Amino acid sequence: MNDMPTVPVLDTEQQQRLVELSARSATLISTSFARHLEELFGDDFQMINTRDVAASFQEFGLKLLSDPVRLATAQASLVSDTMALWQRFFESATGGELRPLIEPSRGDRRFKDPAWSENPAYAYIEQGYLVFANWLQKLVDDAQDLDPKVHQRVRFFTRQYLSALAPSNNPFTNPEVLRRAQETGGKSLLDGLEHFLDDLERGGGHLQISMSDDSTFALGKNLALTPGKVIYKNDLIELIQYAPSTPTVHKRPFLFIPAWINKFYIMDLQPKNSFIRWLVGQGHTVFLMSWVNPTKALAHKRFEDYLSEGPLAAMDIIEQQTGEREVNLAGYCIGGILLATGLAYLAAKGDDRVKSATFFVTLFDFSEDVGELGIFVDAGQLESMEAHTRETGFLEGRHLATTFAMLRENDLIWSFVVNNYLLGRDPAPFDLLYWNADQTTLPAQMLSDYARAFYLQNALERPNTFEVFGTPVDTRKITTPSYTVATREDHLAPWRSCYPVTQQFAGPVRFCLAGSGHIAGVMNPAGSLKYGYWVNENEPPAEPEAWFAGAEHREGSWWLDWAEWLAQYGGEMVEARDPSAGPLKPLGDAPGEYVKMRADQKT
Repeated sequence: MNDMPTVPVLDTEQQQRLVELSARSATLISTSFARHLEELFGDDFQMINTRDVAASFQEFGLKLLSDPVRLATAQASLVSDTMALWQRFFESATGGELRPLIEPSRGDRRFKDPAWSENPAYAYIEQGYLVFANWLQKLVDDAQDLDPKVHQRVRFFTRQYLSALAPSNNPFTNPEVLRRAQETGGKSLLDGLEHFLDDLERGGGHLQISMSDDSTFALGKNLALTPGKVIYKNDLIELIQYAPSTPTVHKRPFLFIPAWINKFYIMDLQPKNSFIRWLVGQGHTVFLMSWVNPTKALAHKRFEDYLSEGPLAAMDIIEQQTGEREVNLAGYCIGGILLATGLAYLAAKGDDRVKSATFFVTLFDFSEDVGELGIFVDAGQLESMEAHTRETGFLEGRHLATTFAMLRENDLIWSFVVNNYLLGRDPAPFDLLYWNADQTTLPAQMLSDYARAFYLQNALERPNTFEVFGTPVDTRKITTPSYTVATREDHLAPWRSCYPVTQQFAGPVRFCLAGSGHIAGVMNPAGSLKYGYWVNENEPPAEPEAWFAGAEHREGSWWLDWAEWLAQYGGEMVEARDPSAGPLKPLGDAPGEYVKMRADQKT
């Protein structure tokens, strides 16, 4: 059996450093503990409603106890797997082959260190964990007699528990951590403690895990580099007009509506994968709304303000700048929900300025599967959220960041716990993770309007349940030709809940299903051979499964299919438009100032 590494003895210098870090940690951890106690037992808001979680697990437990046959069968299965694991362990201890009982799932990088398979002791720890984790997850998955909302909550928090329990997260059972501690004479553990304290201090008592080296990136210097000018701003948006890269452009301008729950530059990270740069290169005059990161002063802004001061205002400005009344629009995620609401409003008013609409991973039916984000939004939780934001004026970015991280906890939480705190390494510079950690806030009234209208009332699917400017929203009046792209592995906007747009709109809808998830599947550059996509040239059937059964899979990026579709609504080719030469005086260079506002700088 290979020797297992042990925790090293610190030398005098490292002992002194430990004393200094201990003194610092005493203050920070006591402050953090007091803050979390206040949140847990006081009135401070938490995205996780602990009472609902406890009640859900209680209901699950009572269901198990009321079905002794199922419980006994499950217990027998665990005993059988445990005995099989012991058998294999003893075989390897007496010179036999070390055969795993369970293989980690594809993409699970927690056990990639060779010691997990080569050292029998670590192999047993890993296999014991996987046996228990698979058994418990199956026990929960099979509880189909629970209320769907309760079942989803139990499954989600069981997964969180199991992910936290992984032996890779424990410094005493992770071979890589112990080996590095030996190699560095304990310095890695002290570095990790210092990283932990830095993150705790940066979050003001809340652990704000560093995912990337923030000093490596700067907007306008090595991120968001597509040239352009800010030509207009109001309380909520800066409107960017990008400089052309072709001698001629389509007559109709193009306006992009990003989501405001994150920053727009996911579409303009680097030149090689910039959606914005590529679209400009297709001969479009591209405008983009950069949303402000709201302060308490904007607490009163409603969802309809986001419509009036967002795309409706932008279309008026685009007409002033280009002389063109007609435009093509696209919206990403919640930006697509705003776009659909705006189209319904314009249709009710007889306004035909929008000649095509594109929706990126946009939910159109909130009645069933809204992804795991739905766990955090229900009537009771919304009331708690509203009470909190009445005091603060906005929902802090850390709440959204923690929620989104929990949807991919091993990638966005525990991998950094191991790297930063247990191995004592600095986070690597990574543009996508820099963007992911660039938090945004949500103003109180808009958040309430949005959650109630769509998560609780399902306003896009149910006509006339929500109004903007006194006009009922009815998507069935929308005749605008539309293109919708969803992604097959989306954990935020499941594709089957994006598909109902094909039945809601009165106009033609082309539905495209891309591979991968909410970000990677959409930002898949033209020329890339990753993921692929599915299209169906027939009239969209009512059911998404029927659509998929008749769909054709194509290699490469869906961008090319969309570009061909969009070109037919672009109009004739005209001389390219220089944003500096238009009637409106530029206010500054792209990417503007709003996008640089940091949520963690707010008070």
